[in-house]
Amino acid sequence: MTDVGRDFRRLYGYAPEGVWAAPGRVNLIGEYTDFNDGLVLPLALPHTAVAAVARRTDGHLRVHSGDTGQGVVRLALDDLRPLSDGAGWAAYPAGVVWALRAAGHRITGADIHLASTVPTGAGLSSSAALEVVTALALNDLYGLGLGSAELALLAQHAENAFVGVPCGVMDQMASACCTPGHVLYLDTRDLSHRQVPFDLPARGLALLVVDTRVRHALGDGAYAERRAGCEAGARALGVRTLREVEPVQLPDALRRVSDPVVRSYVRHVVTDNHRVRRTIALLDAGEVRQVGPVLTEGHASLRDDLRVSCPELDLVVAAATGAGALGARMTGGGFGGSAIVLTEEDTVETVTKAVGAAFAEAGHAAPRVFPAVPSAGAHRVR
Repeated sequence: MTDVGRDFRRLYGYAPEGVWAAPGRVNLIGEYTDFNDGLVLPLALPHTAVAAVARRTDGHLRVHSGDTGQGVVRLALDDLRPLSDGAGWAAYPAGVVWALRAAGHRITGADIHLASTVPTGAGLSSSAALEVVTALALNDLYGLGLGSAELALLAQHAENAFVGVPCGVMDQMASACCTPGHVLYLDTRDLSHRQVPFDLPARGLALLVVDTRVRHALGDGAYAERRAGCEAGARALGVRTLREVEPVQLPDALRRVSDPVVRSYVRHVVTDNHRVRRTIALLDAGEVRQVGPVLTEGHASLRDDLRVSCPELDLVVAAATGAGALGARMTGGGFGGSAIVLTEEDTVETVTKAVGAAFAEAGHAAPRVFPAVPSAGAHRVR
């Protein structure tokens, strides 16, 4: 990655007041559960969005990304409006400024230069990284005193209300709160969370991310349709969210939901919450290898009940498990993006080659494979 401080000086003609970083994430298990007040288990990646930032006093925001090839985006703070199309990618940092001001924080402007190593459209939360790094920088520079969970909620509000993507809070909480060497066991109902040790090399294991290079866009309506379907399921069952439905209640709950599509969404959410609990129990007991089949089971639910997979993601899972991986599943919003693979460390090369060969045989572009190393959440770099 380029030196964002140096590039800031070239762009704006003066030095930034600091540099901050926020990571992307992969989610080990618990998908489409966060907007249902459910349970999730993400970890931060070493891939980050990095921002060099300085305050302004004239009510204007200037934002630039070294990754887009576009010029500086200039916006007046008083003109920021939710769901407007003019800002493009800059809607993510601009939405954070809007959300801070809407919450009563006195933000008088900023100059921001960004660069990111989080692949866009790969289901690794590149947008949350942009939001969280902006929120953290402005929190520090303006002395707002907000904690990590508060920054995550504010960033989520920016994406929901300003950008228009009805995401849950998992991505922003992972980017803001994860710690190295751990997965984040997060209850999205009350934001209580626990850092769970996740040292795979010590057990001779590896977690791989396979970026299919099939790009997805969660603003296209499919994600929102599934959220609406889950909300319809909760209404049909007379509960506030599907989190309130326990696995033992699932057979009766499914009989009470008449719409077959909504019924399948209910089944996925209830069973995936249970898969998170099962995974945590296995991690706490040191039975990490037994997590593999839970991942593969979760992929089947995402593919068949939620219908958010795609042929390339299904191929990763089939090829990896066929080559001896302990388990695999798609991660993130789906319709493309990435899958994760849990495998023995000494079979990483075999599994990687098998996935690559399967993609070549199917005529797909070669996937990008890299290790998922549990890394630090958002922090000030200098």
